[in-house]
Amino acid sequence: MNQYQQVCENLKAAPKTWLVTGVAGFIGSNLLETLLKLNQKVVGLDNFATGHQHNLDEVQSLVTAEQWAKFSFIEGDIRQFADCQKACAGVDYVLHEAALGSVPRSIADPILTNSANITGFLNMMVAARDEGVSSFTYAASSSTYGDHPALPKVEENIGKPLSPYAVTKYVNELYADVFAKTYGFKTIGLRYFNVFGQRQDPNGAYAAVIPKWTASMIAGEDVFINGDGETSRDFCFIDNTVQANILAATASDEAKNQVYNVAVGDRTTLNDLYRAIQVALAENAVNFERDPVYREFRAGDVRHSQASIVKIEQGLGYAPQFKIAEGIQLAMRWYVNHLK
Repeated sequence: MNQYQQVCENLKAAPKTWLVTGVAGFIGSNLLETLLKLNQKVVGLDNFATGHQHNLDEVQSLVTAEQWAKFSFIEGDIRQFADCQKACAGVDYVLHEAALGSVPRSIADPILTNSANITGFLNMMVAARDEGVSSFTYAASSSTYGDHPALPKVEENIGKPLSPYAVTKYVNELYADVFAKTYGFKTIGLRYFNVFGQRQDPNGAYAAVIPKWTASMIAGEDVFINGDGETSRDFCFIDNTVQANILAATASDEAKNQVYNVAVGDRTTLNDLYRAIQVALAENAVNFERDPVYREFRAGDVRHSQASIVKIEQGLGYAPQFKIAEGIQLAMRWYVNHLK
């Protein structure tokens, strides 16, 4: 039995109360599903800016009525301190996922991104500190590495941010460090690397690459690649990310007040990703034979990204179960069932 399996057994034996912010979003709804299946009590907070009711409806369909009864939802906004206070009341563990993601969105509207990702983050930290929660785990970002050229990315070595979004995520880490030193408040930041999987939204101008391409292929539409397709990323399946959050929340104090990469420690080019999605869709009876359409590189994007996961393996007992190929197969099955 590995560390994660042991933690899950311990939680079933002694359930806790969790707050998941951004609970109607992609990562938040997957956290909700896993926690309810572990018979935990969950409070969810969301303002539906990027989350969706249908994500919550799907989770309800995947758990028992008894498990669903342990979920209470608050429609609220992390930019409103009173909403944060209400959500934190009586909570053991906070998983703070609510944020406005996307580098291009932050370039288009830095003020909105700042208000959600910095003001909202600070509100949540203060509310959780005042409530005396046991731990505060927050979604950090690989964008924090900025222009630092070294691969793989190691937590201690970062460069200059390349977008307003990256700035906001770095400020989160700075605030967490200050709260640890000033108030003794325990946090863990998880630097996500290109998370993908079921319930990731394919719609909208700022959709992530995998759901956006998948939806286009299913619809028989052109797929656009920014640059020459040799840009590479460390794509991490959602179930690995859920594991990291649960391990972080329940970690010993010695492992806290740190940031950890959440990834698989591998690198996939956009061209290889394109072909992998094509193959996985074909296995689900969706045949897309077109070549991609290449266009200009996108502002704020780094050329290559790959994580070192040594620190999270050693510090939290993280053991990613899914490589990109297995994750793509599972994700494509879900998209074909929900979009075709």
